[in-house]
This record gives sequence, C-alpha cells and structure tokens, in this order.
Amino acid sequence: MLLKLAWRNIWRNRRRTYITAASVLFAVVLAAFMQAIQKGAWDQMVQNVVNFYYGYAQIHSSGYWEEQSLEKAFPDSERWSRLPEQFEGLVGVVPRIESFALASAGNLTRGVLLIGTDPEKEDAMTHLSERLAQGTYLQPTDDGALVAEGVASFLKLGVGDTIVLISQGYHGVNAAGKYPIRGIVKFGSPELNKRMVFLPLPRAQHFYGAEGLLTSLALHISDKDAVPHLVRQLRRFLGPEFEVLDWQEMMPELVEAREIDTAGNYVVMFILYLIIAFGIFGTILMMTKEREYEFGILLAIGMHRRQLGFVVWLEILLLGFLGVLAGLLLALPLIYHFHVNPLDFTQMSDQMADAYEKFGFEPIFPAAFEWLVFGTQMTVVFLITSVLAFYPLLKIRTLQPVEAMRR
Repeated sequence: MLLKLAWRNIWRNRRRTYITAASVLFAVVLAAFMQAIQKGAWDQMVQNVVNFYYGYAQIHSSGYWEEQSLEKAFPDSERWSRLPEQFEGLVGVVPRIESFALASAGNLTRGVLLIGTDPEKEDAMTHLSERLAQGTYLQPTDDGALVAEGVASFLKLGVGDTIVLISQGYHGVNAAGKYPIRGIVKFGSPELNKRMVFLPLPRAQHFYGAEGLLTSLALHISDKDAVPHLVRQLRRFLGPEFEVLDWQEMMPELVEAREIDTAGNYVVMFILYLIIAFGIFGTILMMTKEREYEFGILLAIGMHRRQLGFVVWLEILLLGFLGVLAGLLLALPLIYHFHVNPLDFTQMSDQMADAYEKFGFEPIFPAAFEWLVFGTQMTVVFLITSVLAFYPLLKIRTLQPVEAMRR
C-alpha cells in the first residue's frame, strides 16, 4: 500500500520528478563514462605491451631477468614443447633468444632488441604477422629479418634493404651479421616500435654463437585471470633452477604507473561524487521545501511520522531507481560507441600524440565496455541517493504541523 502511494506521489508533480531523475541520470552517465575511458585506456596499454611481445608470463634461468645476459641462457629441449600438455590453460610456449644489438645502415646506427624466435609459435601468441606494414612474414628457415617500423624509419631502410647487426655473443664472442629485411612491422606501443628486430630462432642462435640455447620461454595463456595460479604451478614444477615471472613482475614500472593513475582517478571520482551528491541533495531539498504544507496536513489528520517518512523515503528511492535505469540506458550506447570508435589523439593533436608517445604508449583510448563499469557507478549513485533520502525523514521528524500549514 505504501509503495503504491509513493509511486503515485512521484507522478503528481512530473516536473519535479523529471528534474530529480535527470540529476541521477547524468550522474550515472558521467561517472560511468569517466571510469570506462580510464579503464579502457589502461587495458589497451597493457594489451599493447603484454600481448604484443612479453606475454602474460615467461620462464628464464634463475636470475636472468635481473641481468638479462646471454650467459644465463639454458638448453632448448623437447621438455618445453610438452608443457602445454601438462598444464591446463597453457596454450603454447614460444622459445626465444634475445639480447641487445647495434643496428646500422650507412652512417646511421641505433640500439635495438634483437629477438630470435620460432615464427609460427610467435605468430600464434602475439599475432605478429597481422602487424605487417610492408613485406612478408618470416619463415622458420628464412635468412632475413623483420624490423619494427620505428627502427626502419630511423635507419631509412625498406623491404629488400640490408640491415647490419653487431653485438656481443655467448661467452663474449663477437657477433656480427647482415640480413635482408623481409618485412616491416608496426606495434601499438611506440616503445616497442622503436627497438624491435626479429630473426628466425636458428639464425639468431648462430648470430650469438649460442646454438641450441634459449634465454626465455614466453607463455601463451588463454585466460589472463588464470595467470597467477599457472605461474605458481610452474614454479613448483620447475624448481629453483628456473624463474617464472608474470608480466606484473617483469614490468613493475607499468604496474606502478597504473596504480598512481588509478589513485588519481579515485580522487577525481570522489570530487565528482561530491558534485553529484550536492546536485541530488539540491533537488531533494527543493522537493521537501515545496511539500511542507502537504506534510503538515497529513500529520494533522493523524498520519504517523514514521509512515510519512517511509513513504517519502520510498519516493526518493523510486526516483533514484528511475534515474539510474535511465542513466544505464543512455550510458550503454554512448560507451559502446567509444568502445568501437576509440578516442584517437593522433588525429586530434600532433602535440598531444607526441606527449603520450613519450610515456611509451599509443594515444588511442577505447572505452571499456564491461558490466563492472556500469554496475559500480549505478550502485554508488543509487547509494548516494538512498543516503540523501534520509534528509526528508529528519525534516518530518521535527516538523510542526501548524507552522507548516501556515507557511
């Protein structure tokens, strides 16, 4: 009965209902949009860095990641190819040998990360062939190289040109070689785009004088949520001779940057929630003030203050529910649009794009289209409305019917 009465009451003054519901609606849309952009941008950045090269976890010899030296290389064997059969969730293992080298063409030189890898397994995990900007993808028996677009641009090289690589090999041997460029790849991460060169695994092992050796095994994992459990299993299985690191341990600076940005976003969201709360409270205050005469009459004819307060509280909850529901219906297509058509700062401003690239990531921000984003904002805004709904109860508790009717 009281719920039915509350529902009828909110439609007695449609203008007031629309104003209150609209304030909740815009609160939900604005808060959801901000969180979706922030979460989507970081998910995109992690995907660019993790999925494009590192993988969600890697296996090395114990202590390799601290030194990243060829002296920490370990033997390749059939043992590694059998790992996916032994661990659920592990789709594949990508063998690599990698170290830094000096790339040269004419009078131009640049330091690069030279990676020897199995082209087929690499493509299965990182989809490297899909990032070809020019040329063709590597074959396992190829004698050529894949060069990142930033490296090729700096050295003024194209497909068919020759790149000269110089480095220090295994046990300090000299490493030098000339390789024709088979293809040029473009990465979403500007940092990777400026330093990556790929060779087929046997060719790179010969270059470094490390035949039959690997420096890392990148793990192709189907579900990123299963990474911590799988890493723990592999650590127990491989023992202290090897280290198994997830992407967060390999790139703590990226994790710290994300945490700092998320903390900053919480501050912004808190300020936004304060603004939202004052906006909603203003409409509730207006509604309470306008209805003092009505409240006075109801109390004068014998309605209990508790019943009246409960009805008014239900009215505001219903208004909040309508506003939250309308906000969801408006936020869904808006956020989906920016999920499919990300904000691309490379097309908006060259200076802004350069500023983002200095931090090592692509200035493209897709919105995260996830239920958690919508659900969190709907819940928070609805809770704010529910708490503010207690104000009319306090007002009714101290209201004097005679004075209210005189006003």
